[in-house]
Amino acid sequence: MGRLKEIVIDCDIPSRVARFWAAALDGYQVMPYDDAELARLAAIGLTPETDPTVMVDGPGTRLCFHLRQGERPARNRVHLDIAASDRRQEVDRLLSLGATFVRETDAYTVLNDPEGNNFCVTSE
Repeated sequence: MGRLKEIVIDCDIPSRVARFWAAALDGYQVMPYDDAELARLAAIGLTPETDPTVMVDGPGTRLCFHLRQGERPARNRVHLDIAASDRRQEVDRLLSLGATFVRETDAYTVLNDPEGNNFCVTSE
């Protein structure tokens, strides 16, 4: 039986969206680049800022932010939900990180990440 390894999110600028989600989720961070990986990227003309695949690790499932190719689909490829004990406070924090407001219901608030991908904030 398979298990969830990571969630892959298609992005225009993986490093930017990875930094957003690392800051948005408690205990997550962009995985550090060791000397060997920095050398590998440099050899192909890239840096951590232009890396086409940026990993974010934390206490739960690892997140992979991957450079998308071609036209953006009409609907985002992944949808994440964040649970918070104080939804309003969490929404305000995420807005300060670069999220944008979409709509709100009694049960959840819909926001967009910096590239326009929807995600929801719910109460725990």
